[in-house]
This record gives sequence, C-alpha cells and structure tokens, in this order.
Amino acid sequence: MDTTGRYQHLTYTDWTVRETQLEPEQFRYRETVFTIGNGYLGTRGSFEEGYSHALPATFIHGVYDEVPIVYTELANCPDWLPFTITIDGDRFRLEKGEILSYERILDLRRGILNRSVRWRSPNGKTIDIHFERFASLADEHILVLRCQLTPVDFAGAIEIQASINGYPENQGFNHWEWLDQGKTEAGVWLNLRTRSSRIQLGMAAGIKILGVDASLQVTSPPGYPTLSASFLASPGQTVTVDKFVTVFTSQHQENPVTAACDKLAQLPDYSLLLTAHTQAWEEVWQKSDIVIEGDVTAQLAVRYNLFQLLIAAPRNNDKVSIPAKTLSGFGYRGHIFWDTEIFILPFFIYTQPELARNLLTYRYHTLPGARRKAVHYGYKGAMYAWESADSGDEVTPRWLPPNDPYGEDIRIWCRDREIHISADVAYAIWYYWQATNDDEWMRDYGAEIILDTAVFWGSRVEYNTKHERYEIRDVIGADEYHEFVHNNAFTNRLVQWHLEKALYIYDWLDKNFPNKATELKDKLQLSAGRRSRWSDIITNIWIPYDESTGLIEQFEGFFQLQDINLEDYEPRTKSIQAILGIEEGNKRQVLKQPDVLMLLYLMRQSQEFPYNPHTLQANWDYYAPRTDISYGSSLGPAIHAILASDLGKTAEAYERFMQAALVDLEDVRGNAHEGIHGASAGGIWQAVVLGFGGIQMGDSEPIAHPHLPAGWTRLKFKLMWRGKWHEFDLGTGDKKIRGQRGQGRQGGQGGWLTTNNQQPTNNHQPSTIMSPDIRGFIFDLDGVLTDTAEYHYLAWQKLADEEGLPFSREANEALRGVSRRESLLYIVGDRKYSEAQLQEMMDRKNRYYVESIQNISPQDLLPGVVTLLDELKQAGIKIALGSASKNARTVIEKLGIANRIDAIADGYSVQRPKPAPDLFLYAANQLGLEPAQSVVVEDAEAGIEAALAGGMWAIGLGPASRVGAAHIVLPSLAGVHWSDLHAKLNELVIGNRG
Repeated sequence: MDTTGRYQHLTYTDWTVRETQLEPEQFRYRETVFTIGNGYLGTRGSFEEGYSHALPATFIHGVYDEVPIVYTELANCPDWLPFTITIDGDRFRLEKGEILSYERILDLRRGILNRSVRWRSPNGKTIDIHFERFASLADEHILVLRCQLTPVDFAGAIEIQASINGYPENQGFNHWEWLDQGKTEAGVWLNLRTRSSRIQLGMAAGIKILGVDASLQVTSPPGYPTLSASFLASPGQTVTVDKFVTVFTSQHQENPVTAACDKLAQLPDYSLLLTAHTQAWEEVWQKSDIVIEGDVTAQLAVRYNLFQLLIAAPRNNDKVSIPAKTLSGFGYRGHIFWDTEIFILPFFIYTQPELARNLLTYRYHTLPGARRKAVHYGYKGAMYAWESADSGDEVTPRWLPPNDPYGEDIRIWCRDREIHISADVAYAIWYYWQATNDDEWMRDYGAEIILDTAVFWGSRVEYNTKHERYEIRDVIGADEYHEFVHNNAFTNRLVQWHLEKALYIYDWLDKNFPNKATELKDKLQLSAGRRSRWSDIITNIWIPYDESTGLIEQFEGFFQLQDINLEDYEPRTKSIQAILGIEEGNKRQVLKQPDVLMLLYLMRQSQEFPYNPHTLQANWDYYAPRTDISYGSSLGPAIHAILASDLGKTAEAYERFMQAALVDLEDVRGNAHEGIHGASAGGIWQAVVLGFGGIQMGDSEPIAHPHLPAGWTRLKFKLMWRGKWHEFDLGTGDKKIRGQRGQGRQGGQGGWLTTNNQQPTNNHQPSTIMSPDIRGFIFDLDGVLTDTAEYHYLAWQKLADEEGLPFSREANEALRGVSRRESLLYIVGDRKYSEAQLQEMMDRKNRYYVESIQNISPQDLLPGVVTLLDELKQAGIKIALGSASKNARTVIEKLGIANRIDAIADGYSVQRPKPAPDLFLYAANQLGLEPAQSVVVEDAEAGIEAALAGGMWAIGLGPASRVGAAHIVLPSLAGVHWSDLHAKLNELVIGNRG
C-alpha cells in the first residue's frame, strides 16, 4: 500500500520514499530527504550528472576544519558522484531536453537510492537511464554507483565520464588543499588535505562496463581525475557502468591514498558488494525495526527517521558523535549538541548499545576541551561546550548576522549561559549504564565524566545567604526564548539529580573498584569537603515548585511576565520570536520548546521528583498552550506527543507525533534543506516506544502500558535490556504487557525480516473469508511475469560443468520456485563441500546469471502480463512481487514494470524459502493486507504450497500435475482478465459455503 505525502509527487510505502516528478523549487530539501550513508559518511541526494539547483555534499565523521576567525565546521569532502553522459553530442542534464518519465526511490530496507529517467535529448534521441547508489554498510570505506543506459529509439555514440570532484565547498569556502593525484591499474586517485586541521584524504575510483566493448581512458585535470569511455549502443541494448569509490583519511590511516588504492584493487563485483551491503542492513533492521500496522504514513515516517539515525551512527569510531543535522547538510556546521544525548541516544541504548557506547565515549575523549572551557569561565572541573566538534572546545558562534541587511549582528548567548548540557551528558551515561550493566565502561570512562562535571557544578552553584539556599543564576534553560534567567527549574533540578548520581558513583567505585576510586580522587581532587558540598547542594538547591498547585515556575519571575495567547497570532508561518523580536519575546510567557515539561519528561522514567501525574497535568495545562510548538523548536513535538499520550490526549499526541515524524520528509518547518533534524528523529523513536508503547523499565524488565493511536492495529518492536532482547507485539485493547524474548502475536512479519510460524489453513481455503475481498495480487517472477528460467538453467549448467556435477534440463525442472541455496544443495547431492565453498559457488552462479540478464527488456514480458497488471491497477488492487530471486528488483526494472509494483518481497526479505509461506506473508504485509485478501500467482509446486500454507488464494500457471493444488489453474496469463478471475473466485466461495 502506498500513500501520498503533503507534496503531490512524494509517495510512501512501508519501506520506500518515492518521488515521481522533478520539482526544482523543492530540490535542495529533497537532497536532504534522499541522503544515504553508512555511519562513516553521509552523502546528500544530489544528481550524479549535476543540477543547477544542487548543493552536493559528502561529510565524513570527524573531518573538521576551521573557517578563519569565524568557526569550526565539518568539511564538505570531495564529491564521489560525478557521472556525465553524452548522447551524440548532447550532455544529459535535466534542465534541458525533455523528461518523459522520472522516478526516484529511497529503499530504506536495503539502504539504496534509485533514480530512473526517460529523457529525450535536444536532438530527439530518447534514452532510459537508471542510477543506483549505496554507501556500503558492510565496509564503510566503499561507495558504489551503477548507471544503466538503454537507448529507446536510436543507435548512436554514448560517452560516459566518471570523476572525483576535488573542489567541494562549504557554502563558498573550500577547506581542501590539493596534494597529488594519479592513476593505477584499477582506476584513478586523489589526495587532498584540509587547510587548518591538516587531515589528509585519499579517494580512489574505478569503473567496469558491462554489455558492450569499450576502452577506458584517463584524464587528469588538477583536482578532477576522470575515467571516460565511448561506445556505440543500439535500441533496446542496455549498457551497465559500475563506478566503485574508496575513501580513507589520515585520522585512521597513515597513508590514506595507499589504503584507498589497495582497497579499490581488491573489490569484488557489484553484485557481491550489494549482497554484503543488504545483508548488513538486514541485521541492523532485525534489531532496530518498528512495525506499525494500520497507518502506512506513520510506518514509513518512523522507519525513515530511524534510517537517518542509523546512517549517522559511527560504528567503528568512538571519537566522534552525531551532529544535530547528522551528516546530511550544512546546518549547525556539523556541531554536536545535547540533541545526541537526550533525544538520539535512547534509540541506540535500547537497540544497539554498542553504538550508544561509541557516542558516549566521544564525551570522554572531549573531556580536555570541557576542562579548558571551565577554566576559561573561571570554574573547576569539566564544563561541556554547548556546541562541540572534534576537540570538545566551545565552537558555538559568538555572533550571527541579522536577517535584515541593515540590522545589528545577533549575540549568541548559548555558549555562555546554556550550561545544562553537562548534566544532560551525565543523564545519558546513567541510563546507558542502567540499561546495559556495562560496569567496565562506567569504571573506565563514565565515572570520570560524571564526577568531573559534578566538580564543575560545585563551583558554578551560588549560595544565597538571604534565602539560605543554593541558586544557579544567569542561565538559559531548555527554552531558548528567554536568554538571561535565574533559577531555571529544569537546570536546577538536573544539577541536583546529577550530584545525587555522582555521590552514588563515588560510593560504587569505592566498593567495587577501589584502585580506580583512588585514581579519580587524586586526579579530580575529590576531597571529603567537596563531597560534603555536593550533599549540601542536593539538600538546599532551590526548585521553584508549588506543592499545593503542582505548578513549577519555569524560572524565577516567569509568572510575572506578560501572558500571551498564541491563537491571536494565527495563521502564521514563522516563530513567535521572529514575529515579536528577541527582546519582546523575552518579556512574555512564551516558550520555544518544552522546559518544565522537558524536566518532567526526563524524570518520568524513574518517577523521581517532581514527576507525578498531578504535577504533569497541572504543568501541561499551563505550559502547553504557551509553547510555540509549531515553529519554535523541532525538539518539542515528540516530547509533547509522549506527555499528551500519558494524559490520555491520544489525538493531540498523534498530531504532535506526525508533526515530528514528517518534519524532514515533508519539510514541515521549511528548513529541511539544511539537513536532517536528528533530535526530532530520535524523539520519534521515544514517542512510539515510550509514548504509544508506554514502556516503563521495571526493576528486572521493561513493561508496556500501550495506548495506540486511532487506526493503529499493531505496534511491534524489540528492546535490549541488560543483555536480553524483549519483544513487544501490541494491539488495540492491550493494557499491560511484558516483553517476551522472540515471541509475539501471529501474523505478517512487517519489517521484522524474520520467519514466522503461521500454520496452513484447512482445505486450502482462506479460513477468514466470507466473500472474495481481494485487495492484492502477489506475482512470482520466473515463469509468471517473464521467463528467466533459461538464464537460471544456463548459469546452473555452467557451474555444474565447472564442478563436474551431473545436471540437465530435466533436473532443472525440480528447481522451480526453489531458493538459490536449496537449488545448489539439490545439484551437489551427496558431494561434500565446505560452507565457504558453497557460498562461493552460489556467488559464482549468481554472477553468471546477472551477466546473462543484462539484455532483458520489456519485450521479455510474457503474454498477458501488462494487460492484467493494468486492469488490477485500475480496479484499485495492490500488486507485489514475491520471488525467491535476489535479483528480482533488477529484472523488473529492466522489464519496465517497476512503476506497477507496490511492494517487493525477494531473496533478501525472509530466511525460509518456499514452500514455507514466509515470502508471501511478507509481501502481503508490505501491502498492508491480510493473507486472505491476497492472491498468489505461481508456476511452481513449492510456490502453490507456500501460498496455501499462508492462507492465501492461489492461481497456478502450468500443468495440473505441477500446480493442480491451486484454487485456479491456467496455462498462462495470456488473455486473462481480472473480471474473469474475480468471477471464478466468487464461485469458489459460494461453492465452499454450500
């Protein structure tokens, strides 16, 4: 099932974002939307051939450089995408010629970006061009781009050029110095160095051309090494060009150029790289996926936000962290905020704690910068920077230029006054430790952070002798509309909480690791007097809280500010601060984002002061109407969604949730061109799991108290808690659920990417059907839509001949509908092979098959296919592909029917092959359908058995001796119409009732 987003030409399925028309005015925000990455780097969704509106960028974790005098930022790295195509003298660009068809698809499940264009050149030559790219999740130093070219109505010369662009810019500034470039047998290479930080980068590129004879040439304009080739192509002939790029920096390799060239020379072919990449994604989604049934837009939006976090999380580097805009744009210049610890980190703590550990260890490596900041401001201990980069030193700009060209520069006070980040880091560390029991990390890293930041608080807090209390003055709380306040409740309570945990860690070290305790006492000067001061602060710090009303004053004097009714300013398209101005906003009770409510949210998980239901209700009623939730901060909506859900305000919770979930996909705030809203993406996970799922961490296990939004029929997710997985499968009406390891309610798999144990229904009749409520068709590929059986046979025959194994066309018949592995085991029989040998043989067979199908075209569709597909579409029937082939996507694209397919279940989707029903159940779930609403069209006995076992209708193509168990048996699809099939299914239902 697919849905259309706010923008007309953006549609969603459970796993894909599809753009169906080029919209130049939306181009830069769509560059953000179609970002790909692998935890080492991120690449924006720019076009390979270039585009006049483009802002291309590739960012690598930790590659920071300085703009003289002004700031430190992530350096835009060399562009690995450039790929130009010239057709009989006309260079392919979408600004000229005519776009006859256009489609771009981000496949979240496999981490692949595809784009298909039918383009007519100014000279009238029509060509189909398909691009596919991915940043390998299996090897973070590998980037892959495939381009397939198919002339439609001409025979002529095509020239391609694949380059590395060594002149990337950060909005007008180039951070790179050219050092050298050259060529090897495998391709070309480029060596650059950042101007200030002196980080060297080595990038190498090579290409392979399939489907035509072509000789490669190398040209080397300085900073732009290029591989080019020319060839003649005929109508319907597909030429495939694979571009392989490798990249290293001197941060981890002494000679990055040598490393890049060596890696390039050793790369396997495209299909093997793709297989490794997709398998890596499958493993990630096994841990991290969330399944939502009943709401396709929410399902896709959640997976999209998780995808953007997953591609930004460093897997092999604990000296970097996730910037506020991830690795997807120039916003905030790649700086790290509290966004990571408070909003993003919980997702990783509870699904991939090893990545959470990396992100937290970054804060340990940047302790020296935090200590330098404390000294600069006249304090002790470690004072974390509001914005940090590689060293941990403060990199928040001191001034920003005004929007008005005649206005004054704007002073940015966050670097000086927004100090709660030191407690935010401690908060994240504490909850990582609670969830993982990672005592070793706490001993070696976390304890020092918590204790030295506690030392800072001891020196930052002031004692008010008049009121005999501790205070924290001159701060900015979570609400940044008020820039100079005293005793912000959020800050004061977090400092109190932080010191409580510091004392606990102090005693825990003493008891369990006395040597480490002694070491830190000496290093951080943790005297008995300092410990006593912490205890005194905990007891006497002022939290402006009225116990009788439950109201918490956001900061001292907030209730005396001028009140505001935000409804008076509607409709609007910008923030209240932008409307009123900074000074006027300071005078009013209006919030940029949750502040008191943010405090309650953070204390909610442990039910610590001041959180309780009465306090939550009172403060929600007061602060929610005064919060600029639409145009203030993107950090707010997800938190409001969780708290609204707690209060039973499910409709409002869902509205805020979707506001956050679509912030980038549909450019809700108008600034998605700057990059992904990373904190909002992390808040989405919390909103679903902690909010709608109602997860609370008990003493020994997580427990769900679900309250699902209207329309959601199922919510499924996993949590890792103290070394054990807990699986939750929640439905409407569930009240209190304990997670079960590896267990859940029966049904389709959604995005779980695992098998299920659904039992066959009796009498081969879908048991729940009372009328033929058919809403989806699932087609096998081989022998149904096209006949690639011959290609498979020839590939298996070639392998068998090489291995000296007996094989024939007759033996090949037994392989219909059978997975590659089962087919190989059938062929080898009793002969013994190691697992490595079997894997190599499967890869070899696949290589032979992939090479042989390069010339498949729409002419290879079997009779009747297009007619039936179009009739089904017109009738509102959803269409899925259900094929065991791992090359199914490539084949349907070459057949020209990809735009008619709503969902694909292929060899990567499930573990158990046919005759298990898993593949078809997966396809039905992708369509958002029950099995009994689905019809399977198959030509293999194993496929019919799988359909029936899944409780689906089955149409068999071929002899009754092979597919006779199907509900309907046909010789082929030639002359077959939906109306006839529907009538026959009707007859079956009536007969079954009789």
